[in-house]
Amino acid sequence: MRVIVEHAELTVVAGRERDFVAVFEKAREVLAEADGFRWTELLRCEERPRTYLLLVGWESVEAHTVGFRESERFQRWRALVGPFFAEPPSVEHFRLLGDRFAG
Repeated sequence: MRVIVEHAELTVVAGRERDFVAVFEKAREVLAEADGFRWTELLRCEERPRTYLLLVGWESVEAHTVGFRESERFQRWRALVGPFFAEPPSVEHFRLLGDRFAG
């Protein structure tokens, strides 16, 4: 199965990190409703604790950039997490080249 991974670096307003993580639990449910959604992970940077890496698996770039971003679901998602952003997220898309290797 083809998967595109959205890589979004998110910088959260200082002091709002815990609230952001709590709200993200609701926001990922909105992501999960989107056509073409496969999975999501949220990671927190150890060196820069206000920085998070959001990874979202999509069936195609268009599933994210058109199907989700142009839908009312995106408006709901952004209403939940947007107030926590200290700056606009940096977003790129990557193609999986094989299965995850666990050694």
